[in-house]
Amino acid sequence: MASIHERLPWHQGEDAMHRTLRVPDQENPTSPFLTPYAARFLQSSPLLALGTLDDTGRPWTTLLGGEAGFARPLAQSIIGIRTLVDPVHDPVIASLLGREHQDNSVDPSTKNRAVSALAIDLATRSRYKLAGKMVAGDLDHSAKDSDHGQYLNKKHVVPVLPEPGLASSTLPLPAEAIHLLAEADLFFITSTYNGSSMGTNHRGGPPGFVRVMQNDRSSTTLIYPEYSGNRLYQTLGNLWVAPKAGIVIPDFDNGDVLYLTCTTEIVIGNDAAALLPRSSLAVKVHLEEARFIKTGLAFRARQGEPSPYNPPVRFLGTERTGVESPTVTNQNVYARLISKELLAPSIGRFRFRVSAAVTGRLCEPGQYVALAFDEELGVGYSHMRDDDPWSLNDDLVRTFTVSSPTRGSLPQDEFEITIRSVGKVTRFLFHQNIRAGLEIPIKGFAGTFSIKQPDGDIVPFVAGGIGITPLLAHLPELDLKRTKLFWTINMRDIGLVVDTFNRYPQLASSTTLYVSGAADAAASGQKLQTNGAQVLRRRMEASDVQAKRGLSTTWYICTGSRLRQELLSWLSANKVVYEDFDY
Repeated sequence: MASIHERLPWHQGEDAMHRTLRVPDQENPTSPFLTPYAARFLQSSPLLALGTLDDTGRPWTTLLGGEAGFARPLAQSIIGIRTLVDPVHDPVIASLLGREHQDNSVDPSTKNRAVSALAIDLATRSRYKLAGKMVAGDLDHSAKDSDHGQYLNKKHVVPVLPEPGLASSTLPLPAEAIHLLAEADLFFITSTYNGSSMGTNHRGGPPGFVRVMQNDRSSTTLIYPEYSGNRLYQTLGNLWVAPKAGIVIPDFDNGDVLYLTCTTEIVIGNDAAALLPRSSLAVKVHLEEARFIKTGLAFRARQGEPSPYNPPVRFLGTERTGVESPTVTNQNVYARLISKELLAPSIGRFRFRVSAAVTGRLCEPGQYVALAFDEELGVGYSHMRDDDPWSLNDDLVRTFTVSSPTRGSLPQDEFEITIRSVGKVTRFLFHQNIRAGLEIPIKGFAGTFSIKQPDGDIVPFVAGGIGITPLLAHLPELDLKRTKLFWTINMRDIGLVVDTFNRYPQLASSTTLYVSGAADAAASGQKLQTNGAQVLRRRMEASDVQAKRGLSTTWYICTGSRLRQELLSWLSANKVVYEDFDY
């Protein structure tokens, strides 16, 4: 006979998050009992994140298990857990057993204490949420929901014998804990609504998705982005009402574990983007206490398939060398596309006119413009999108280096970008008809890449393909006789070189070109020779740069990441200023 039960209502914090983020009405999937599916999943899960409150009401989280079957139903809505635990250093176990109970029996005073759990199988990216209260060493289950963790990187979990040792219990966090944060792609978080209702969940992402905002004697603050998900906002709803959380961050490689209890702050919209560019929703975590335990986990995990849904790491606006967060404007300022010119099969120059009145420079040479394409390319909310997983967390804001000089060559309210067609946004631009009158919202101009040329000094610049763009914006303000350009280019992009030398003829005689690819443009190559450029039909080598290191103490580079790393090695004795495309 089928059972009938009422759905549980949303609480005030969940309702507040739904209203704030404009989530359509939906049913609460939480159920007041353990279903047969949940029971089967629990028995097959090798890991269980468990959360509770300590005696002062602060949340903590731990991670237990190692092999399937350690947690299982004992009776209707009663769950038993049998596994190795650390009653000394693990704050959850210490709270549930009581520090005086060294025989691992439950402290009578902790009976009926609220607990929550998350059963998780990293091999399948599946999870199941549980909540209830403590009974005689077991978990009395009273609520659940299930979901698919699309941001989980797959892992195969194996049990080991833990050897826990306290490495640190003070703030700020030690260097080893900071390293763990930099490598972590997963943590578990416990929150509470009113002390009697709790929830444990996970947050996953690319390694390093949790960023350290501050770590000194005055404060330790972390921040992480909230990616697109099922839009239930149960964890954030709890944090809205009770801004406290317990977090556990496991090191699956060596068994180290970091326990944190903290206060939280939900950051939304422009406030989130100002702290963590490309984010519209984030959580700041202010640590109150931390415990870093060496080899405290009873399992290890072998890395498997990374999640295709994980976006690139979103760095703090203040932490990238030469990069700052664009000024976010609340005004409706648009860039109207007024011309485009194809320079090579996949490279084009696009000119825009700004809709607002402009006084002074639009930007400084070397800066980029941030354009928002969501009005044109946004497709609305979707929980999962297997055909294009990255699109779930794509805000469709793109940053392009302004390639036009900032004074003299164009009207005051116009600017150009020179770009390669590499993704859906750039392909969209390449397919635009100028007569369509495309207008794109401007988020702002930013960036601190600036080329300095003191009197008498030579400026060496290394460009990789389209990496010539920041130099183009500086050229009218440089003495080209004291500028040395080392430019690597593929033969298919030679049209960009021809156009650049046509615009700035004096630059050719200061240029060494390293040309790779098929020799199908011999005529263009000959033209470059006669313009005075030195053309080498090979890739750049270490000796090419090292022989010229004495040109200047400061070198400027704008290349792909691989060549950039080589150049930093070749120019280790020099100061190197580089444009970073990783934002």
